[in-house]
Amino acid sequence: MTAATHSPLFPQVPAVPDSADAVLEGLDPEQREVATTLRGPVCVLAGAGTGKTRAITHRIAYGVRSGILQPASVLAVTFTNRAAGEMRGRLRQLGAQGVQARTFHSAALRQLQYFWPKAVGGSLPRLVDRKIQLVADAAAGLGTRLDRGELRDVTGEIEWCKVTQTIPADYPYAAAKAGREAPRDPTEIAHLYAAYEDLKRDRAVIDFEDVLLLTVAVLQDRQDIAEQVRAQYQHFVVDEYQDVSPLQQRLLDLWLGDRDDLCVVGDASQTIYSFTGATPDHLLDFRARHPGATVVKLVRDYRSTPQVVRLANGLLAQAHGRAADHRLELVSQRPSGPEPGYTEYTDEPAEAEGAARRIRELIDAGVPAAEIAVLFRTNSQSETYEQALADAGVPYQLRGAERFFDRPEVRKAGLALRGAARFGGNDSRLDDVVDLPSQVRAVLSGEGGWTIQPPAGSGVVRERWESLTALVNLAQDLAAARPGATLADFVAELDERAAAQHAPTVQGVTLASLHAAKGLEWDAVFLVGVAEGMLPITYARTDEQIEEERRLLYVGVTRARERLHVSWSLSRSPGGRHNRRPSRFLDGLRPGTTPTVGRSAGSVGGVERGIRGVDATAVPRRAQRTPARCRVCGRTLTDAGEMKLMRCEDCPSDMDEGLYERLRAWRAVQAANSGQPDFCVFTDRTLMAIAENRPDSPAELSRIPGVLSRKLRSYGAEVLAICAGQELDGEIAVD
Repeated sequence: MTAATHSPLFPQVPAVPDSADAVLEGLDPEQREVATTLRGPVCVLAGAGTGKTRAITHRIAYGVRSGILQPASVLAVTFTNRAAGEMRGRLRQLGAQGVQARTFHSAALRQLQYFWPKAVGGSLPRLVDRKIQLVADAAAGLGTRLDRGELRDVTGEIEWCKVTQTIPADYPYAAAKAGREAPRDPTEIAHLYAAYEDLKRDRAVIDFEDVLLLTVAVLQDRQDIAEQVRAQYQHFVVDEYQDVSPLQQRLLDLWLGDRDDLCVVGDASQTIYSFTGATPDHLLDFRARHPGATVVKLVRDYRSTPQVVRLANGLLAQAHGRAADHRLELVSQRPSGPEPGYTEYTDEPAEAEGAARRIRELIDAGVPAAEIAVLFRTNSQSETYEQALADAGVPYQLRGAERFFDRPEVRKAGLALRGAARFGGNDSRLDDVVDLPSQVRAVLSGEGGWTIQPPAGSGVVRERWESLTALVNLAQDLAAARPGATLADFVAELDERAAAQHAPTVQGVTLASLHAAKGLEWDAVFLVGVAEGMLPITYARTDEQIEEERRLLYVGVTRARERLHVSWSLSRSPGGRHNRRPSRFLDGLRPGTTPTVGRSAGSVGGVERGIRGVDATAVPRRAQRTPARCRVCGRTLTDAGEMKLMRCEDCPSDMDEGLYERLRAWRAVQAANSGQPDFCVFTDRTLMAIAENRPDSPAELSRIPGVLSRKLRSYGAEVLAICAGQELDGEIAVD
């Protein structure tokens, strides 16, 4: 599905610019700088709604049209098939055919399929679409029972391990270090992960992440293949660079080799996928890695009104952390609009009914349903809003649950339309219909059970009807854009859209999670459930996790073009206790609250040029870690567990067993009080290291691996007191 826009599905295609200079027409000064800076590393820091896709596609097109770049030598990578398809379409309209615009996985898979016979021999193993069944089989092989939720969560942990290049044995330590909430005992997940990898090898299959891992392995091991790839691609553009994982960055480095013709685009304030392994560090460290880089900041917001932009800037003004230090201060380029609205409700059903009532009023006033969205933190919140919208007679669509072209009714409809296109002359349903929309309606009415009137109520039946109606509307738009279009043309259009995951716009209000809404925009946005425990979510405990929740709300706010409404409820159910409060993120921003002391203004737009010709090795960098050595025998340590103990596993330990047991008992109390697993307080290895070193000061304690600054602040005083032999209130006695 595309982002809702004011243009039809088949807009009038603009004329291809007649020259390279014509490609630059209509760009603002910063966008033009992006488009014309074609050599050397370029970093584009692009705020929400600032036209980043426009800037980078015009950059590629200008380079191609001016003869500076050869189309076949350019590789543009992004994160979704939809975004890659949109980029290819824009490049065609600008006269830059032949440029490869792909996702990381698509580009890697293409290379892997081509080079596998040469690098390994034989055919590439079969790629499995979904790994969840393999995880279930691996669990069954170990005698482990996982319910549906646990199966999904364990699969997510395996995916995180692979994109962060974490092997099964290192998972417990890596998960604790990253502050992840493991769905089961970390050691058990490590065993499941190992069993999953063994099962894949036994069945000769690979998964989505293996595509990147294997491509990296081939390029690392075979210099001749790496050189062949580098000879093909000499200029790289990476979109959404704040979402790059360590594995994707490793692949990009191998593609580049020792060259620096690279342009990256991103916004650290829109980093909301860290749970998948994405990190903004590569974006924020770009200038350090490439001292000669040109940095262009896009802050002119063409999407949202000044009122919406003011709220978005206000949210980030209260943020903390590294991403917040690099925030961009957006400047709206649109006329003034209504102020964001804020409403408090007694309970969730009342909140849903209130949103549905306001949406009904907007639609009655002429706002298209497809230009309205209801955004929430978790998918579990959607059911209440589905029912409320259905009761109000408002059509809706769910985004993020199942991809449009993967839905059973859409697949079945596609087969029926394909058959009718081939053998329609023998189909009595098509005898009296000649125009394309009527033919599509006739086929879908017979095979799919589509009706002109929508079914009553909500749920699966309504979703199915909305999907088929989207196909009917697509046929109408195609016929309007191409009057002579046939049923075969329509089937070809569906095939092309399915390949690019370019689903037709369903004519209904969009219901979506904040994560699924990234990259989309609407005229009117309803942000619902903006209460403590939901935003930030209850399991966000660390400072980093809280800040990501703030960025998630920022993404939600910046989806709105004109109208924005924020709401929350005081209880979950009617008659329940009013124990909820509005999100802390709204403090000082909504009427009647005290403004929080803000940070200094964010970065303004402009261009920062790097120091050309400077050797990166000559620029001061972060201090490099010295090799960790065993404090007993002096051997260099590489194992994570040994590094934490600062000794080899086999070297003698001088651990104070009594102290270790007291620390374990204390940890159990802390974990119980905070409602989290023991290892989230300190791992066994860290407690062993403390018991061996017996620190007597905060400085000594902080030098023990695993005692991060946050944990030092939270637990340091009590740990040092236990090490000093002092008794603590509530401490469990250990014999």
